[in-house]
Amino acid sequence: MAKNMRFNRRNLLIFLGSAFGLGLTIIFRRIFQPNKTINLEKTNSQLPETSNISPSQIPTLSTPAPPGMFAPKKGDIRLVVISDLNSRYGSTTYESQVEKTIPFISEWQPDLVLCAGDMVAGQKLSLTEENIQAMWNSFDRYIATPLRQTKQPFAITIGNHDGSGYIKSGKFIFAKERRLAENYWSQHQNDLNLEFFEGDEFPFYYSFLHKEIFYLIWDASTFQIPNQQLEWVEKSLESSQAQTAKMRIVMGHLPLYAVAVGRNKFGDVLTEAEKLQTLLEQYNVHLYISGHHHAYFPGYKGNLKLLYTGAVGSGPRVLLNSNLAPINTLTVVDINLEQSNSFYTTYDMKKFAVINSQELPEKITGFNGSVWRES
Repeated sequence: MAKNMRFNRRNLLIFLGSAFGLGLTIIFRRIFQPNKTINLEKTNSQLPETSNISPSQIPTLSTPAPPGMFAPKKGDIRLVVISDLNSRYGSTTYESQVEKTIPFISEWQPDLVLCAGDMVAGQKLSLTEENIQAMWNSFDRYIATPLRQTKQPFAITIGNHDGSGYIKSGKFIFAKERRLAENYWSQHQNDLNLEFFEGDEFPFYYSFLHKEIFYLIWDASTFQIPNQQLEWVEKSLESSQAQTAKMRIVMGHLPLYAVAVGRNKFGDVLTEAEKLQTLLEQYNVHLYISGHHHAYFPGYKGNLKLLYTGAVGSGPRVLLNSNLAPINTLTVVDINLEQSNSFYTTYDMKKFAVINSQELPEKITGFNGSVWRES
């Protein structure tokens, strides 16, 4: 009897000790990690329901991301896409969110960084050669050098504020800006860590292969791509290098169709959009990446995906058919090569939160056609 009483007393003490320890553990977790669950719920609530990305707050080798930001599952290939970094005309400084964004890029561990144009703030005839050179010097200091130091491959397309291709009376109106843009990039072409397939017309239009994906960059710095360049586009896309690649991606500054308020007009999209779309579809281009509209939209039309990259810099815009506030964005694209799929994780770069694409318009209709949201 005494033995049983001692046994029961010992069990009771063990039970009380375990309960006390568990209680202390819960209390300490709540004291020292008060926001962990809240942050996770907040982040997950902003994820697209169809993103096929498992929620995670802890970056790992398979889900890298900047500390404290949502970490998407990494695909076979990862791209980080930025665009429209500039500020007001002639500016040699960048807004705070741009300077904060650039150091973050390497944390996502991209295989390639893409910039869809407008790296400096030109397209103004009164700018002197000294003004323009100062802008490129600033770009090199704040943007290019930090990216170069990470040794990550980097590809760009020329935007209308970098070196507009607008022609009048047979001449480039912004010839000085184009010349200085060409001078800058010719000095740094070898720093980009790219395997060029065709680079004679770099930086205006060129192509390269990277990790089994064929990339074609065309000069969409103005609303019309010259016929001579389109002939090159077709020849490049039909090449064996392009067609044996596992995927084809095209990038240019102006988009095919309008999606943003203030950009819903002739001159802010490429002319003959349907013809260009048919050309890209003919050669099984998976994705066309563009900037200029300063509004993120994960679109598609027909068999062509259309990634409208929002602005990191000044002047984010409101989407057509929407009353959502304008936001500065960066997009991470994860690609599954075997299934020929790509998935976006897009961040509000002022709040560092993931954008829920389901809150964007299901369809945007502009003056030159409609684009559907990818879902």
